Amino acid sequence: MHIERLALTNYRNYASLDLSFSPKINVLIGENAQGKTNVMEAIYVLSMAKSHRTSNDRELIRWDQEYGKIEGYVQRKRGGLPLELILSKKGKRARVNHLEQNRLSLYIGQLNVVMFAPEDLNLVKGSPQVRRRFLDMEIGQISPVYLHDLLTFQKVLKQRNAILKSNRGKPDFKDVMFDVYNEQYIKVAIQIIRKRFYFMELLQKWAEPIHKGISRGMETLKVSYGTLKQLNSGQTTEEMESILEQRLLEAKRQELDRGLTLIGPHRDDLFFFVNGYDIQTYGSQGQQRTTALSLKLAEIELVKQEVGEAPVLLLDDVLSELDDYRQSHLLNTIQGEVQTFVTTTNIAGIDHDTIRQADIFEVEAGEVTKGSDSDD
Repeated sequence: MHIERLALTNYRNYASLDLSFSPKINVLIGENAQGKTNVMEAIYVLSMAKSHRTSNDRELIRWDQEYGKIEGYVQRKRGGLPLELILSKKGKRARVNHLEQNRLSLYIGQLNVVMFAPEDLNLVKGSPQVRRRFLDMEIGQISPVYLHDLLTFQKVLKQRNAILKSNRGKPDFKDVMFDVYNEQYIKVAIQIIRKRFYFMELLQKWAEPIHKGISRGMETLKVSYGTLKQLNSGQTTEEMESILEQRLLEAKRQELDRGLTLIGPHRDDLFFFVNGYDIQTYGSQGQQRTTALSLKLAEIELVKQEVGEAPVLLLDDVLSELDDYRQSHLLNTIQGEVQTFVTTTNIAGIDHDTIRQADIFEVEAGEVTKGSDSDD
């Protein structure tokens, strides 16, 4: 799949912008704070209906404007597909092929993207929340059911926490609604955990050989999904629900003392091992970056397998963060097969045929102009 056209209205620092892209490589060049990343973010928002930079949609709308709009024309195997996302104080409105979507979960997945930005280098050494977000965003765009389950889980978790908080410090309590929420919580939590197990098995399948290639065959990467120790992917749904129910029963007193839910997918994490060593703790910066790169390249293969088409790759100011070898490995992998967007302040330091064949866009003060092809 690839984006043929992107149009922005009142988005960040763009009053109006209309661009057509190459189905191969597109490079946006400009100094910092000129609007390069805003274009990249707009593509991400068009895909995921949310930003990777902020949870406040109001920040996406141009200053003093009531609404912002992102329009895209996407080419997929089944044909052209117009997408539209309108952002306002009232919320989001999404259209696919000019038809409004009742739920965002029905919209997400029409355009698949893989984003690789400098903050993704923190995927390995960052907080568990960063890794859970990685899981949720990537599974969500290949599984609308997962997104629906995730929203349900968040609502039930909020309700369950509210009852625990209102009964905080009590040795025990009887609440019919708590029992109802607890039952709902167990069912939807296990659906999420099962989907994460499946995703992690696929990610491991693709990430291990990619990592081995980048490390010149010297390192073996293992990715481990950290959830309740008693749970594993070979269990039935009923077995998993029974285990979670028992663990919640054992933790009830502690949850009442704290006034919040202590067990469930909102506490999960990912762990990374290279040649048996935990690289979150013991790995060098180079190993951590190689792992992050391996995961992103594995995402491309995973999406390709699950949806039948390669996703769009967004490289936001990340090439300058990689050494020449990792940079070349990344560009060799995507060459000719994956539509790629690159932001950078300068392409002089990127010596690769892929970049020389790219469409170049120069960005300055919210204005984007198509430059001459880099191989002219």
